[in-house]
Amino acid sequence: MPAVTPETSSSNDAGKPVTRRSSWAEAAAAADATKPSYAPSGATPSAPAQPLPPARQPGLNSEPGPIASVPSPAPNETAPQTAVPPATAPAETPSFRRSRPTVADEIADSPMPDFISSPGLFVKEQKPRPVGGFRGALYNLTGGAWNLGPGPKQRQEDELARRISRQLQGSYNTAVLSLKGGIGKTSTTVGVGLTLAEYRGDAPCAIDANPDSGDLVERALGEGIYQQSSPRTITDLLENIESIDSLTSLARYMHHAGRLHLIAGEQDPEVSDSLTAEEYLRIRKLISSYYSVVLTDCGTGVTHNAMSGILQSADNLVIAAGYAVSGAKRARSTLHWLASHGYEDLARNAIVVITDKDEVSSRVDKDAIEEHLSGICRELIAVPHDRGVADGDLVTLDVLKPETRRAYKEIAAAIVDGYR
Repeated sequence: MPAVTPETSSSNDAGKPVTRRSSWAEAAAAADATKPSYAPSGATPSAPAQPLPPARQPGLNSEPGPIASVPSPAPNETAPQTAVPPATAPAETPSFRRSRPTVADEIADSPMPDFISSPGLFVKEQKPRPVGGFRGALYNLTGGAWNLGPGPKQRQEDELARRISRQLQGSYNTAVLSLKGGIGKTSTTVGVGLTLAEYRGDAPCAIDANPDSGDLVERALGEGIYQQSSPRTITDLLENIESIDSLTSLARYMHHAGRLHLIAGEQDPEVSDSLTAEEYLRIRKLISSYYSVVLTDCGTGVTHNAMSGILQSADNLVIAAGYAVSGAKRARSTLHWLASHGYEDLARNAIVVITDKDEVSSRVDKDAIEEHLSGICRELIAVPHDRGVADGDLVTLDVLKPETRRAYKEIAAAIVDGYR
């Protein structure tokens, strides 16, 4: 007796596009429904196979309707060709059901892997490429087949670079100051500024707020290049500050040493000391709209006119000192003055930089000076003697010793670490 197959579509659905399955489970359920059924043991081979019940769809609580059955026709009668709709057919227990889970059930029960937050589950982590030393030579010799990864020194350098390049939300200002001139304050500002420009994705800005005809731009560009360029200064910026409404218009009053952007100090002695705290705060507000990291070369002392505005807007400090008893005492006095005048947090989180500018003799106990200062600041970093810094001329990273460049990287990383 032939089996009657339920109609899968009505005449009203003719010509309509087939609806796509909206999930893996539904697609798998459809695949299971189209697979041939397996006859149970003891079934007669010649008996026609009964159609399987529709597969259970995920998320549905109702059981599928039973399969319709049709009585056998009389000997002289022809079997009807019209299928009986499943909804009106009498209930009948299916002759066979699957005893194992379907593909749809397996997919529905298995956890969905997180392709976004756990990419390491699907992609093997690749070791960083070693640079220099035995590891780098082996990597180059084998064409990358043997990769031992970076050594301890390279890992330290990579960690410094990661700290320097940390993404920041907002604009931050670091003031570089000292109570004594000629001990590496401006050279530290330039060296650290160039280092920040090398490792950060956004360009840093350095402001020369030295009231004594500061030479920040000359140390970053060179005396000859600065004189040939348009000598715009901080005074020119103040005179036209109301008309500046974009980085393009601001760039007309700035100088560029690579990716380090600089604002030159006033060179006229008659007006160089006229910058007030309010004027500095106006410049700081303008700069904060376009730069996330700002360095301010404050000049010598902490009592000149603009100093209160600089300290008020500073997020951390760099105190320049030298390897001399007088230099160490002045640095300590600076921190005490800050703590007693309402800037205790700045003093506690200050970075003291000792520069061996004059290559002091062996009679000077450097360890004793460092110990004298290290307990009253967040971090103390020593810059070794370097002709590229001591000459008082152009400061470029290419001509500095590796130890000097490493010291500037440590200072830059400590500065960014202090931005919270």
